[in-house]
Amino acid sequence: MAPSTTSDAPFGRMLTAMVTPFLPDGRVDYDGAARLAAHLVDEQRCDGLVVNGTTGESPTTGDAEKQQLVRIVVETVGDRATVVAGAGTNDTAHSAELARQAEAAGAHGLLVVTPYYNKPPQEGLLRHFTEVADATDLPVMLYDIPGRTGVPIHTDTLLRLAEHPRILAVKDAKGDLFAGSQVMAASPLVFYSGDDALNLPWLAVGAAGFVSVIGHVAGADLREMIDAYLAGDRERALAIHRRLLPVVTAIMTRTQGAIAVKAALNLLGLPGGTVRAPLADASPEFAARLREDLMIGGVKVPEASVPEVNA
Repeated sequence: MAPSTTSDAPFGRMLTAMVTPFLPDGRVDYDGAARLAAHLVDEQRCDGLVVNGTTGESPTTGDAEKQQLVRIVVETVGDRATVVAGAGTNDTAHSAELARQAEAAGAHGLLVVTPYYNKPPQEGLLRHFTEVADATDLPVMLYDIPGRTGVPIHTDTLLRLAEHPRILAVKDAKGDLFAGSQVMAASPLVFYSGDDALNLPWLAVGAAGFVSVIGHVAGADLREMIDAYLAGDRERALAIHRRLLPVVTAIMTRTQGAIAVKAALNLLGLPGGTVRAPLADASPEFAARLREDLMIGGVKVPEASVPEVNA
């Protein structure tokens, strides 16, 4: 694993779920991915990146593209940040194969989402996650996001999964802080906030850090929030939380996250590019409002990035 990890934060503390930059013709912008990864680590203070997650548009990237993305990001920042590869699908055998490919490409860990659409029972989840964790020697972060998958990982299932030596953490986008607290109290599983609106509340109940989308534009602020909270400066952490509310609102609530964050990156002159169908690129009107909200939240947006919007 990357050198910055500890037992209480096995994947780092400030992780960004990185987009996959695309060129105008729809091909993956691998050079852009390398530049973005370096920016997130060196400028936004991320000590971890998730590649090929949902924000990375994993449903529409091929296996070879996924493997190459992991390889490039590891080559670019793997000496100073944990690179976690998304390997979750709704096909257990395919997920295990993606896990093996990620390991071969140099990933430091795996993010494995609950299988989506086919709505497996809890016993099916247990078998799925166990089989993927058994496929490699990499540590695993489970991703619990029932709003997208249709199925939550129940507390009893998480406690059983915690017995696996390589299942170390949970990215929680379920929003049940009480259930998460129960799991943390009864097992060694480490929790990460997977919902930027709840980053500070998750810290308050014992989470190790964040797997963030707004980290693309506010990672350094989120890292400062974590550092302030862990140092006992609750007022500073709360002030950062409140200042970033417009950024969270703009990126996480008005449209799909990859669409919004790519629009934000394009405003900032960073590699984002287009999205792949069935997603649709942000409109100029959305980008104009996004720019205003980013600036209110303290993000410095170049003046030249103001989009032209017809009245």
